[in-house]
Amino acid sequence: MDAIGAAAEATGFDPEKVRSFLSRNPHVLHQDPELLGELGLRMVTQGNVVEFGPAALARVHEAHRREKHARQSLEATAQANFAAQAQTHGAVVDLLDSRNHADLARRVDELARVRFGLTAGVVALEGPERTPAGWYTLPEGGVDQVIGHQRVGLMGFQPTAIGLFGQHAAQIASMAMVRLAIWDPARIGILAFGSDDPEGFTPDMGNELVAFLARVVERTAERWPVMP
Repeated sequence: MDAIGAAAEATGFDPEKVRSFLSRNPHVLHQDPELLGELGLRMVTQGNVVEFGPAALARVHEAHRREKHARQSLEATAQANFAAQAQTHGAVVDLLDSRNHADLARRVDELARVRFGLTAGVVALEGPERTPAGWYTLPEGGVDQVIGHQRVGLMGFQPTAIGLFGQHAAQIASMAMVRLAIWDPARIGILAFGSDDPEGFTPDMGNELVAFLARVVERTAERWPVMP
């Protein structure tokens, strides 16, 4: 039973009789503006044509507004993704131009601040072996303490990572971090970016672009050995 049939059974009226009555007596609607208004219709005086009234037009307008908002959101997301990818490609070129490990660390921090508007970028490496100049030194097992055991990366805020950012630590409200593995045998490290915006990096964000930059840092760093 459809909704009209259910309503008819509940109220005791016959929809076919109502429809037949209105067909034979259209003046019942034509002469009752209040009823037309309740139905979301109004009478156009020229030609006795019934058309959409304010209520119906309001519904159409709201549907159009929602569609426009959804389209604008999709366009904004696409533009943001395109801009992020363009900046990432530029960052790769900058990293590949590095002259040594210290210059690589400097460029990571510079691209974080200049290209991505972040607070800092850091390359960290576990000890006890020597760490390149400009890189942050972590104790053995430090990567697991910062990111979490066996985790590849982390987006959001992690209190154990604050120390990575040195003089900028007090400003950091969210981080993006990806595990590094450099040289053979591999030494474990972290590529980390810090933002002063709590919403700059959140757990629901993907880390694909950060992971891509981490792979570029690994390959670039392997050009030069770490001197004993």
